[in-house]
Amino acid sequence: MSKKIFTFVLLIALVLPLTLGACAAKETEAPPPPEPTEVPPPAPTQPPPTTEPTEPPMPAVDPSGQTVVFWHVWYSEPVKTGMVSLVDEFNATNEWDITVEALDQGNYSDTEDLMNAAIQSGDLPDLVVAYGNALANWHSVETIIDLDPYIDDPDWGLTAEQKADFYPAAFNGAVAPDGARVGFPISQSAEVLFYNDTWGQELGFAGPPTTPAEFKEQACAGAAYNAADDDPDNDGTGGFVLYAGASQVSAWGFAYGATHLTPDGSAYDFATPEWQAAAEYLKEIWDEGCAFPTESYPNPEFATRKALIVNSSSVGLPYQLAAFEDAESTDEWEYIPFPGDAGQAVNSYLQTVGMVGSNPERELATWLFLKWFTSAEAQAKWIESSAYYPTRASTVPLLDAYAAEHPQWASGLDLVPLGEVEPAIASWSSVRRLLQSTYAEIIQGTPDQIPSLLAELNEAAAEAMAEME
Repeated sequence: MSKKIFTFVLLIALVLPLTLGACAAKETEAPPPPEPTEVPPPAPTQPPPTTEPTEPPMPAVDPSGQTVVFWHVWYSEPVKTGMVSLVDEFNATNEWDITVEALDQGNYSDTEDLMNAAIQSGDLPDLVVAYGNALANWHSVETIIDLDPYIDDPDWGLTAEQKADFYPAAFNGAVAPDGARVGFPISQSAEVLFYNDTWGQELGFAGPPTTPAEFKEQACAGAAYNAADDDPDNDGTGGFVLYAGASQVSAWGFAYGATHLTPDGSAYDFATPEWQAAAEYLKEIWDEGCAFPTESYPNPEFATRKALIVNSSSVGLPYQLAAFEDAESTDEWEYIPFPGDAGQAVNSYLQTVGMVGSNPERELATWLFLKWFTSAEAQAKWIESSAYYPTRASTVPLLDAYAAEHPQWASGLDLVPLGEVEPAIASWSSVRRLLQSTYAEIIQGTPDQIPSLLAELNEAAAEAMAEME
């Protein structure tokens, strides 16, 4: 093929498609929409397997069938029967088939001695009633465990509302220096004042004293009345029976705003203006003849108008009622708080229980019993048999009938929120004795000795803490 012919053919091949494309753009209509096509049905498949229902997962720890050994201090009637009855109720009704064996071990001192021996032998209970300082001591030797993991457990513990239902002083009354909650409050009693309303009104007072000045005025009026009557046997009586034990002194200290420990809890501190003011006040009413001592519990003196005011534990109610019956007295009387510069206070005694470390199943079973026992319903039954006071607010409405039948006990209900507690540290047993002996010296000494005696108490308390902590 000649070169000219080849060039002509190549030119036609290049131009022709362009020309045809331009014509198509002008003349061709938009293509019609595509016809729908049949979608082939999916190939038949096997239906997915049906999931079989499963049992709910078992908890990580199963407390079922556990036996819990509970050492307590209620060996006398009717309190012992009340405890046994509640334990029997739990054993019969709990859903985990837990069995609690409640064994009284004598009084607090007896139980503490037995517990110390059990720590050596290894034959331990699961739950034990003791003072907070004893529980703290046993915690320091890794016997009593921290209850907070059970209290805070999302499945087994207490809700925020349930925690808030407990009175703060009671709920936090057995916390060791390291922050461990070594005890849980099943009930409480208190160091309070007994006041004779009938005699107070006859002396010209409209109601019980609420301030230190009113307290002194009424105590001195009672003493003056007995000194002026025709009975020489009651001279030197009539005012306030002063017993300067550690519990009573602590109650006066609380009313004056004093605390036993420094704010960080690292040391005792009795050389404070608050402790000094409380000491000076007690010394003053003693020196002015408005207070006097007794050789034993002042129940007879209070029932026979040899004392207008006495201090006593609230659990002394049955004995005081018996003294009024023996004296054939119809005087009306009530519980009142200790007055001080900081307000009013009572010294709360917590009936605390501590848990011994064992294994997860027994520990959980022990906690479930303790949680049940401190429920409002169970606690109300316990209080009706023991005459203690509740540690949670929701228990109070359940005790209306009991309060109506026991007016003196009912007068103490308003004092429960005023309660403060003594330290829950191992050295407190020793320091309590030091506090009592120091105040005996204060009462028998001179007012100018008070600062130095309190400073000496601080030094002795520091030594006791160093030995124990």
